Amino acid sequence: MGDETAVGPELDNFADLIEPFSRRGVDLGLDRLQAALAELGNPERRFAAVQVAGTNGKGSICTLVHQALLAAGIRAGLYTSPHLVSWTERIRLGHDPIAAPCLRRHLEAATPIAQRHQLTSFELVTAAAFLAFAEAELQLVVLEVGLGGRLDATTCHPHRPVIGFASVGLDHAEFLGPDPATIAAEKAGVLQPGAVAISAPQSPEVAAVLNDRAAAVGGELRWVEPLDLNQWTLGLSGAVQAANGAVALGLLRALKERGWPVNDPAIRRGFAAARWPGRLQQLSWHGIPLLLDGAHNLPAALALRTELDAHPERHGLASGPRYWVLGMLANKQGPEIAAALLAPGDRAWIVPVPGHACWSLAALTAASPRLDSQLHSAPSLEAGLAQAGSGLQRVVVAGSLYLLGQAATSEQARAPSTRLNQTQ
Repeated sequence: MGDETAVGPELDNFADLIEPFSRRGVDLGLDRLQAALAELGNPERRFAAVQVAGTNGKGSICTLVHQALLAAGIRAGLYTSPHLVSWTERIRLGHDPIAAPCLRRHLEAATPIAQRHQLTSFELVTAAAFLAFAEAELQLVVLEVGLGGRLDATTCHPHRPVIGFASVGLDHAEFLGPDPATIAAEKAGVLQPGAVAISAPQSPEVAAVLNDRAAAVGGELRWVEPLDLNQWTLGLSGAVQAANGAVALGLLRALKERGWPVNDPAIRRGFAAARWPGRLQQLSWHGIPLLLDGAHNLPAALALRTELDAHPERHGLASGPRYWVLGMLANKQGPEIAAALLAPGDRAWIVPVPGHACWSLAALTAASPRLDSQLHSAPSLEAGLAQAGSGLQRVVVAGSLYLLGQAATSEQARAPSTRLNQTQ
């Protein structure tokens, strides 16, 4: 990457390059990006890839695998989405996020061809990521599926012999289908003939779809049991990481079978070094302790509630009512998410997520009247934090990764001296 370095305090938001493509919205398909990549010299053919699909836990699995590959001395990259603060978070070249000038250069190189093929913004960024991985001469890249799988831009990589499946649940139903089985069919579409796929336990309807797809394409589907977290040290917090860690371990062992030099000591070092922002992450704001967790769909909300009920002290929560600041996008199951998160006696302040259509207090209480006494409204994240944390008790911020990005970049947000997860 030459002498390119990250920008200073002013973050490059790449709006001039990415925003024009955002107007196309979500338009799943492979043909456009495949044609664009061919014009760009097929950079995706210059590195091997592991792909991870699913609903919740994809990012955790990807970062566990990536860190283990680095610990094994492999020149590895990572492609994830979405980001909390900067687009550069999505692309890691070795240990570090891509430098902003480097990402800008690759976006600029891809833009004329992207315009000609009418790419979406995600396809444009994926093309830039593939260019960056190829230029950096990486050996192996971990690709997180953006949406679905069968028609996702990451599936344009032609050879993905090792595939991971995170927990599959109901999310993005407007694009993927109305029920878990239909959604699972879209995600299972990443399987290629001869591929090895790894999955932790899934619901029966999802498991049936994955088994059927593997059989249909001549792939092998390996089921793994969650790790014993007394035997494994993970840098990611939460009981749900036992299943994510098991999938990551299965992927790494499948790679070893294919000749990659990954051994158990490297895996253990990588797992311990793994960090993933916005998942049970502790910060403070004006002296108010915060716990940030995306919980942006119903399965994630249920997992967060289970974790906090089981281990409140681990996350700095006192016994008794919890105080929440929630910002939920309008296309999510807002009432169901709020009901899953809030225990009796909890209080939550509903705030907008800037730049996005969101659930309002009025809409939530109309849809779920029983929550009326627990919900309040605040005009902004800062106002919600001030009201929820007026007693200086820990406040849980959840409901949207975009909201977490806003919280993490607040001028008054600070990391405590000891916290469960550090930002990248």
